[in-house]
This record gives sequence, structure tokens and C-alpha cells, in this order.
Amino acid sequence: MAKKIREYGVTIGQLPTGEKNDITDVADVRVGHVTIKRELEGDQEYACTGVTAIVPHGGSLFREKVTAASYVINGFGKTTGLVQVNELGVLESPILLTNTFSVPAATQGALQYMLDSHEEIGDTTGTINIVVGECNDSHLNSIRRCTVQPEDAMEAIRTATSGPVAEGAVGAGTGMIAFGYKGGIGSSSRLVATYTVGVLVLSNFGSKHEFLVEKLFQGVASSPPAVEKPTDGSIILVLATDAPLSDRQLLRVAKRTGIGLGRSGSHYSHGSGDIVIAFSTAHKIAHKADQHIETRTQLREDHPVMNQLFAAAAEAAEEAIYNSLSQAETTVGRRGNTVHAFPFENYMQNGQ
Repeated sequence: MAKKIREYGVTIGQLPTGEKNDITDVADVRVGHVTIKRELEGDQEYACTGVTAIVPHGGSLFREKVTAASYVINGFGKTTGLVQVNELGVLESPILLTNTFSVPAATQGALQYMLDSHEEIGDTTGTINIVVGECNDSHLNSIRRCTVQPEDAMEAIRTATSGPVAEGAVGAGTGMIAFGYKGGIGSSSRLVATYTVGVLVLSNFGSKHEFLVEKLFQGVASSPPAVEKPTDGSIILVLATDAPLSDRQLLRVAKRTGIGLGRSGSHYSHGSGDIVIAFSTAHKIAHKADQHIETRTQLREDHPVMNQLFAAAAEAAEEAIYNSLSQAETTVGRRGNTVHAFPFENYMQNGQ
């Protein structure tokens, strides 16, 4: 049975985790998945993909936006919505994750969901900015078939809950590969003073020889073969916090997730889309207001808690990556392509 990395006796960092040790430890944050695994017409064609939705709070995101920022570690990626997020510093829709060719379908689904629940969008108010991130799952998934439909994105949003988060080969992570082993969705959280930082990743990057954990796990018996993909892969990191941060401060925190990514073994390959999307639930920003001034509370830049938030982002990102592997299961996809789970249990039997 799949386990989080801590259940194998591996502790990442110094800060304490939240109760569930995932992004939904940030109050009212919700995650939903739609997993698609089925045979398709054609010679050994197979759908091995899905959609994951991250919803910052249970109210109306369009009417009550949250502070947000994004950071591009390496820009070999195909996303929607990040230009406006960085310009205005707010998020007004759920964040959708899926495969590369399904970004249009996921965008359409999220848009339709918001239109159905907000009669004012595009009529008495402006339009809406939909945010979608992606990774390439074409080794296991018949990606050219574009199996994901807008209804799948809508279902992922509708079924999003406050956790615990399903991890591994689920939702957008169904067909993803990390360090040559089965990757996908992973999550972790950290507590800092009275605040929580949570990270969810969609891991699909790296080669076996880069995987630092495997070096720690030397002595593992009968390690299965790893996959060497023709493309470099990608990772999307979603960071949530309830700390009162400005969008500029969120950007600073988001950058530190790259430290966790590097600690896992990544060097941000040429063809890797390594992108961070961050938001804070501390402020609800009304779509309309009568006043021309708004007042917010934010942390002081030079307070020690800011450094702790930096550390929390790095630690949670690294552990989320490991959880995406430890929670994943061996998966068979198109043309019989098989990606094995990393054998953490062998280490427990043959290691320390």
C-alpha cells in the first residue's frame, strides 16, 4: 500500500507539518481529481491522464479573490492565466492541472464552471482569468487523442474537498513520471508561527541518475528499471498559505520552492517547464467596492517569520515531490509502456 515518505522513516527539514501534511492544511483550501484510465480505439492506444483542481476557498473566487503570484523557474511550459496573475496580484478562479494537450479543454471546463455559477461574468462585469498548468504525460498516455474533456475539469472542481489529498497516480498525475519512476501528485505542509504553508506538486521531471533519494537508498535490492524519456519533463508547484502576504512577498516565498526542487535532484533542464503558482487566503479581495482605498495587513519583511516561510516553502516542496513518488503505484499505459513505482519498501527491508 502506498505511503507518504515519512512512513518510511524519512524526515525532510526541521519545521513541523500540519495535521494532514498536505496543502489542505491551509484552512478551506480544497483539492479535487478526475482520473482517466481506459483503452481507446486503435493499436494499443490508452488514456492514462486526468485533471486536478486546487480551489483556494469554498466561496466565490470571482467575487472574493485571493492574493496570488507566479514564478517561472524554467519556462518550457504551456500555461494559461499567469500573465494577469502577475500583473494584478490576484487569483479569481480555481487552479487546474492536466496534460499538455488538455490545457484548452481544462480552461474551457473551468470557464464554464465559473460562468454557470456567476451570471455577471462577461455581462455586467468584466471577463475572468482562468489559470491552468500542465505536464507532458505522453509516455503513458495517448496524448494526441485529447481524452480530457471540459466536463472533467468541471467535475474536478465540483468534487474538490478539504482533504486529505489523494496523491500519486491520480488526477493530473495519472500518467506522470519523475526521475524515471512513477510520479504524479504529491503534497506536504509546514507550520510557521500561527501560519500554515502547503505545497502540491505535479511531478514529471528528472532522470534516475539525478534522483538524490536513490543515492540515499543505495543497497536497495532488486530495483526495477527506470524509464528514460525523450523529453525533459516538467513540474508544476502550487503553494498555498494563510500568512498575510502581498503578491510581491508571495513571489519571494514562491521562489524558495525551487530550493526544494533542487534538493530532490533537479537542475531545471532545458526542456522542463518548472512553474510555481502561489496564493494567500489571508485576504479576500472584493471584485467591486465603493471605496477607492483598501487596507490590508501584511508581514514585515525583516521579521524572522519571513525566513521561516522561506524555509517552509523549500521543505514542503521537497517533501511533496517525494510523496508524489512514494504514493504512486506501478502503471501500465499506451503500447504496454510500464513505469514502476520506486521501491521504498525494499529500502525498509534491506536498508538501515
